[in-house]
Amino acid sequence: MAEDERGVGSEKSADGVVLIRIRGSLDGWSGSGDLSAALTGAVTAGGVRTVVDLSGVTFADSAALHALLGGLREHAEAGVPLVLAGPLHSGVRRLFEVTGTAGAFRFADDAEAALQC
Repeated sequence: MAEDERGVGSEKSADGVVLIRIRGSLDGWSGSGDLSAALTGAVTAGGVRTVVDLSGVTFADSAALHALLGGLREHAEAGVPLVLAGPLHSGVRRLFEVTGTAGAFRFADDAEAALQC
């Protein structure tokens, strides 16, 4: 996915790590459905770990959180680690804090650190 492109894109590395990059808004109107599909695809593709790069997300709502929680459940059932990578915009970080869901996820400072986990 190009740096200025909006949406959800994914790629699988040679060592089996699936990287999902998101740019722009992640809400009920845009992106959340694509994120759910990408998370499901990461599990079915047989990845050894999935990294969701949230550094390009400027806004996220409950639909985004629902997609991430659903993906977390799918990954847990498949025994595949799911790591969320930042740095997170303040509004995105606040979504996890206000809902009390931050503790459910594994976070990394950035995508590079998450890829090395």
